[in-house]
Formats: sequence, C-alpha cells, structure tokens
Amino acid sequence: MTASIKVENLCAGYGSVQVLDRISLSVNDGETVTLLGTNGNGKSTLMKCIMGIVPARSGRVRATIDGTEHELAGKAPEEIVDLGIALVPEGRRLFPRLTVEENLLLGAYRRTARSAIARNLAFCFETFPILAQRRRQLAGSMSGGEQQMLTLARALMTAPKILLIDEPSVGLAPILVIHTIDKIRELKAHQLLTVLMAEQNFNQAIRIADRGYVIVHGRIEYAGDSRENLANNELIHRLYMGI
Repeated sequence: MTASIKVENLCAGYGSVQVLDRISLSVNDGETVTLLGTNGNGKSTLMKCIMGIVPARSGRVRATIDGTEHELAGKAPEEIVDLGIALVPEGRRLFPRLTVEENLLLGAYRRTARSAIARNLAFCFETFPILAQRRRQLAGSMSGGEQQMLTLARALMTAPKILLIDEPSVGLAPILVIHTIDKIRELKAHQLLTVLMAEQNFNQAIRIADRGYVIVHGRIEYAGDSRENLANNELIHRLYMGI
C-alpha cells in the first residue's frame, strides 16, 4: 500500500486576500516532510486547502493512494477523509464537553475505520496510556499536552494513510513539544504513514523530517532535500536563528 500527495501551482485565499501563491510541493510514500514558516505565511491555509476546507482558486492537489490517483480540489472534506487523509488541526479543535473516549469515537466515522474501532481504540490507549486513564474525563478539562495527544489519537481513529499535522507544538511547554514530536515519529513508523507536518519550531521539526520546504508570504522559497540541507540553509538561518 502506498500513499503520496502532490500540490502543483496552488493559489488560495480568503475573500480578496490571496494567501497561497503558486505553491508546489510533494510528499512521497512513507516520508515525513516538514513545512516550515513563521506565523501568517500560509502553512495552515495550505493544510486546509489539501483537506478541502479552503477551496483552491487555481492549481491542483492530487493524492495517490494504493495506486489510484485522486484529484482533491473540489472534493468535500468528508470525501477527502474517506480516502484515508486525516488532519491534526492547529489549536486541537476537540469537543470540550465530550469525554476522551467520545472524542476518539467521533474520529472513527470513516467507513473503513468503523470495522476496526475496537482495534484502533486499543492502539490509541496503548500508545497514549494517559488517555486510557482519562477515558471518562471531559476533553476540555485536560492539560494542553494531554489534549494534543487526544487530537493525534483522534486522527489515528480514522485509520489514515496520509496524516497532515498543523503546528503540533503550539501552546506546549518545551518538554511536551519534544514528547509530541517523538510520538509523531513513533506513530509514523508503527502505522507506516505518510506525513506532512507544518511547524514553526525548526529544531524540533527537523529531528523527524526526511526533508522540507520553507514558506514565506505564501510562496515556497526553499526546498531542502534532506534535514542536513535544511539545517545549513542561509534562509533558515536568517528566519530562525537570527544569523
């Protein structure tokens, strides 16, 4: 089974404001690719475009899953999820007045995932033991780190093949950021996922990325074909390290 994404010359925005300007990138089967950029440069908009939440004005977004190519532009978000693509949104977007377990079960509405609810739920509780302990607790009463774990686990309940992760480090203490990034690497390896992760924490992102892109004002300004090239790039030094 294979899963990949290809974005070509994608333009998108809100009203009269254009946010993405001819974005092109790819995520090959089994890769973890990071999309680096500071706040307000279009990372979240790109994720929402791939998921059909924000419509593309022009360009193409294609996903190839198990040998079949799908054009995502024009599809509704639920259709895209049904293909096996899941988003871990920025800000977590949980249902705060539902329990941990109820939030997880809501992630399993995809047809392919329904038959594996028990297995996926057991895997999530094994991967995140704190969620098993808090399964009856309201999601809104949990700490930020626990909520991030729940958001990741909810995405896994859809049995995805492609996982989009938007700013997983936002609002977390440094030690929790490290733990979250480590969990993403562990889940990717265990579930054989293809991952596109938008992140502004450069040092943490390149710990698990195979390669990455830098987005500045809605344009891809640099594509690094390895974490070493990302770490040594002059633009990244200027943006993230003040060099």
